[in-house]
Amino acid sequence: MQLFRDRFDAGRALGQRLHVRLGGRGDLLVLALPRGGVPVGFEVARALGAPLDVFVVRKLGTPGHEELAMGAIATGGVRVLNESVVRGLGIPGSAITAVAEREARELVRREKLFRDGRPPARVEGRTAILVDDGLATGSTMRAALRALRQQGPASIVVAVPVAAPETCESFQEEADAVLCVHTPTPFYAVGQWYEDFTQTTDDEVRELLARAAHEEGAAHHG
Repeated sequence: MQLFRDRFDAGRALGQRLHVRLGGRGDLLVLALPRGGVPVGFEVARALGAPLDVFVVRKLGTPGHEELAMGAIATGGVRVLNESVVRGLGIPGSAITAVAEREARELVRREKLFRDGRPPARVEGRTAILVDDGLATGSTMRAALRALRQQGPASIVVAVPVAAPETCESFQEEADAVLCVHTPTPFYAVGQWYEDFTQTTDDEVRELLARAAHEEGAAHHG
């Protein structure tokens, strides 16, 4: 059973729910996890009349076991380590630094590409809404949340159209508010709840961010 036509449809559903809870506040900032979170975030930002930016997270793969994340880095140069993996495998600091530096270069490259020269949005003191197209295990969102926390937002809202129930539940402790529009069971993968779950491209991310910035600017000067 599909719940959404595509990510924009999902974003409109999420935006409506968020508008009921947060609409009219002037301190809102929508931070979308690229790439799939950006079309969702675009509609959420539109519904809330809030600015949209990307929050880029890169997982740090364990040397020799790249699919196992030993941590992550995120927008703003923040690094979050999975201490149990690092300790359990005895990963030396030099190895962590090497992987982090490589991923940091990729992170900066992506941010430049996505933002097209616009500066990153200021997070401090604002209500930041972290948006993605769904949560399965939630590992990327968790890294984003911990990294974002270090940038001093007033509060963090984790908001997704669809999530595994236990994953949605697990964010209650770490985020200031959590909104998962649907938490179906059984839950296998995010994509199963979308009719169209085609990969979002870098160009689409750029275009949506540019459109959001343009609309935001027009609203302020209109």
